[in-house]
Amino acid sequence: MLKFLSIRDFVIVESLELDFSTGFTALTGETGAGKSILIDALSLALGERADAGMVRSGCERADIAAEFDISALPVLQVWLKEQDLNGDEGVCLLRRTLDGSGRSRGFINGSSATQQQMREAGEYLLDIHGQHAHQSLLKADMQRDLLDTHAGLAKQAEEVASSFKSWQGLHRRRTQLEQNAEAVAAERELLAFQRRELETLNFSAEEWHTLQADHSRLSHAASLLETAQFGVEMLSESDTACLAQLNALVTRLRAGLEFDAGLQDTLTILESSQNELQEAVYALRHYQEKLDADPQQLREQERRIADVMEAARKYRVKPEALPQALEVVVARLDELGGDADLAELAKQEATARETYLAVAKKLSASRAKAAKKLSDDITAAMQTLAMQGGQFAVALLPLAEGNAHGLESVELQVAANPGSPLRSLAKVASGGELSRISLAIQVAASSAASVPTLIFDEVDSGIGGRVAEIVGSLLKQLGKRHQVLCVTHLPQVAAQADHQWQVSKAVEAGVTLSHIQVLKGEQRVEEIARMLGGVKITETTRKHAAELLGIS
Repeated sequence: MLKFLSIRDFVIVESLELDFSTGFTALTGETGAGKSILIDALSLALGERADAGMVRSGCERADIAAEFDISALPVLQVWLKEQDLNGDEGVCLLRRTLDGSGRSRGFINGSSATQQQMREAGEYLLDIHGQHAHQSLLKADMQRDLLDTHAGLAKQAEEVASSFKSWQGLHRRRTQLEQNAEAVAAERELLAFQRRELETLNFSAEEWHTLQADHSRLSHAASLLETAQFGVEMLSESDTACLAQLNALVTRLRAGLEFDAGLQDTLTILESSQNELQEAVYALRHYQEKLDADPQQLREQERRIADVMEAARKYRVKPEALPQALEVVVARLDELGGDADLAELAKQEATARETYLAVAKKLSASRAKAAKKLSDDITAAMQTLAMQGGQFAVALLPLAEGNAHGLESVELQVAANPGSPLRSLAKVASGGELSRISLAIQVAASSAASVPTLIFDEVDSGIGGRVAEIVGSLLKQLGKRHQVLCVTHLPQVAAQADHQWQVSKAVEAGVTLSHIQVLKGEQRVEEIARMLGGVKITETTRKHAAELLGIS
């Protein structure tokens, strides 16, 4: 449950720190005093969209922090651990900052968190029922989501949507293949030819580099042999060969060692050079033997290069990219498949359809069971909201082929008066009736809510008198199972709250600021009297307020 809320520089709030209690808390005050600002601040802390206009005029940033007791929410504790967002045991602290440029940052238990993570955490913590909730009930998607959410069928619905997507993907692929059979056959024939041609070429990028190097060597073989022979002669075979002259010098230096040992270093260097030059001679002779100037081999390499270049021009790629061209052809052939593949695809489609129907029928059965209970609960709630004899039904209308949402559409139906037939909610409910039906739905749905905190933002608009008193009683009953906060203008609702806060605004130093005061005893009588009596509060009004509060 919500334990503490801190608000700084948010809209017209300079600073608020609020401690929350269990039970039913009513927020009251003049229109425009800022009652809904509290709800907006909580929504921001739980990941809702932010904009720069939320920062109080003249301030750099707004800061919202909310502390929740999660000791009774083991599922949230596990989620926090999985997200590496653990905090103190049994506590979840959400914080959101927003600067004047509209940029915001979120934190969970002191660690930076994404907006999506804050929303997910919020789904475990509280539900907010807005004052315009009844308008969304007219939308088909919202009616289906209402049933699935209330019955805990969200995961089943996701499984149905995923199965439908897989089935339809296979169906589209098979249909396209069948409709374009002739064109596909022609393309497949061309691709098969290209595959055979490229596989027959049997070419790799490594071969291309080797081929170019070998061709360059063979085409210059005569020149290379001449160079090698010249090197051998210069080093060892000519009359003035380097090795011969070096050998003579080494011989004389060895003789000179008898008279001066200082020649040893020079001799060592020259002996090393002597060995290296001899190795060079051996290497050049080996190169001569190895180098093949065979014209036939050169012609074969030139033909191979020509074949590769022709294929590269044909497929409009560089020679080294021909293996990738073959991969593209093979991949496209696999995608097109053959006649056998078309039969296999049809088999896969049939299997996918059966899978979809199995999970969709399971969802339908769960929906039927949940729809009956929800219909009964809402019908019962309607009887207490000045709609005696009215009837409500969550109708499941079959769809011939089904869709991503299942084998039926969900339609909320109502008979506002005894004996009237059930008809679509969008067609028969008046504004006032729709508001009361919406409240009945919210009360019925909230009774089964797993979140500990429920917030109602002026959902009682459009009702009054005896119905308002009943609404207050319903909210008080909810307060025994959940922590309930309700923004209301109705004294009959506020009087039944366990706690009452008054929201007011005042101009301070030329700036409009909103404040919240916890009301006790006579203060609460005065506020209820204000809600009852309007401009002038009389003793009669105060007496009536005291009666509503049960104060003698």
